[in-house]
Amino acid sequence: MSKYIPYSRQTIGEDDIQAVIDVLRSELITQGPVLIEFENALASYCGATHAVAFSSGTAALHAAYYAAGIGDGDEIITSPITFAATANAALYLGAEPVFVDVEPDTGNIDPALIEKAISDRTRAIVPIHFAGLPADMDAIIEIAGQKGITVIEDACHAIGASCNDRKIGSLSEMTVFSFHPLKPITTGEGGAVLTDSGEFKRKLELFRSHGITKDAAQFESPSPGDWYYEMKELGFNYRMNDIQAALGNSQLKKLDSFIKAREAIAAEYDKAFEGNQWFDLPVKRPYARSSQHLYPIRLKEKSRKDRPGIFNALRKRGLGVQVHYIPVYQFPYYKKLGPWQPCPEADTFYESELSLPLHQAMNKDDVNAVIKEVQKCLQQLEKG
Repeated sequence: MSKYIPYSRQTIGEDDIQAVIDVLRSELITQGPVLIEFENALASYCGATHAVAFSSGTAALHAAYYAAGIGDGDEIITSPITFAATANAALYLGAEPVFVDVEPDTGNIDPALIEKAISDRTRAIVPIHFAGLPADMDAIIEIAGQKGITVIEDACHAIGASCNDRKIGSLSEMTVFSFHPLKPITTGEGGAVLTDSGEFKRKLELFRSHGITKDAAQFESPSPGDWYYEMKELGFNYRMNDIQAALGNSQLKKLDSFIKAREAIAAEYDKAFEGNQWFDLPVKRPYARSSQHLYPIRLKEKSRKDRPGIFNALRKRGLGVQVHYIPVYQFPYYKKLGPWQPCPEADTFYESELSLPLHQAMNKDDVNAVIKEVQKCLQQLEKG
């Protein structure tokens, strides 16, 4: 193949470019009205009361944990099949991740294993919606409610997804999104936290802006003039600018069409690969609609040992396949912090997973090329 097809990528149109140009020509390019417009549109789309935008998904995770009061000696319960930021953000605050094993077919945290991982130090359960397929939120929220624990969804894969006909972003105390270019919509870099809590919103906004407020209602001392502000907490510069927000506004209007395009591609893959002898297809759940961020196949046992060869062969054929994810506790840094509770299903999931190209910029020729090259590669592998 002469054309390289990445596993995911941004789709930027002329309307997106014009939205950014309009901000660049305006008086304010950061901390202006476009950011507020984006936050309001995002909250409305997801059915949440508030959205607070950040400079990255990692910053949003850090802020959400902070707003939940997570600190020294606390624990969060999460899954090892995730990008490192999910666990890292707990470490930033002096807390510890507790890894719970995953469902073997979805890669999502197994709700049946959560309760026994809860201790008197547990402050949050952080489910990851792997590949855009929501975890079993009804079960997770019930467990958390019984124990008085906050739920913070790592939905960095899952904007536009839904659970029991409710959009992700409207289910739990806080939901974190990422707008990295590989996600369904992008702001270049960026993230957001959605919440119905006014108190969480206040803490999130403080945290993203150095812990500083200009809101007189929050002042501890009388204001001597309009120049006055107060630093209330030790925060960070995690702000999203209006240039990013303008791109986000434009992209958000196209999110549903992007997801429909991804669903159509996934359906083509499902049809072409059904019943194949080399790998299992991504699964569905009756309660969930996926954002189709990834198309994660799982190599069957006989193919698993050849994954490095399959990966390299597909890359050479022009397919930008990827592996999601190395379990977090396998990283050298985390090994020094261990030992960790074994998660055998997570280890097996990692050893078998391969993400095929899936994004809205793919055309029919791209989809057919992926199907053809995957089948050809595995047929040749079988022949030896």
